[in-house]
Amino acid sequence: MFIVTLTYIRPLEELDALMSQHVAWLKKHYASGLFIASGRRVPRTGGVILARSGNRQELDSILEQDPFAKSGCAQVDVIEFTPSMTAPGAEALKAI
Repeated sequence: MFIVTLTYIRPLEELDALMSQHVAWLKKHYASGLFIASGRRVPRTGGVILARSGNRQELDSILEQDPFAKSGCAQVDVIEFTPSMTAPGAEALKAI
């Protein structure tokens, strides 16, 4: 599993102008099964995406296509980990 963090490095107005494109990009990768959760950081300094395990190079290539990253509005960082414990009801995450 991958934890992807986006850190905004441009004014929010620039990000807001790209939001509909960013959401369309997210939906495309939810439909493919790659992304399993996403949302804004609090306070609004960036975002977080949970992605399924797989090919890190492929994920990096996909992340480079995010409108926020392509425009230079956000820095993207990736952490890979293997879930070994989960809360009741989230056991499926260990198999991802």
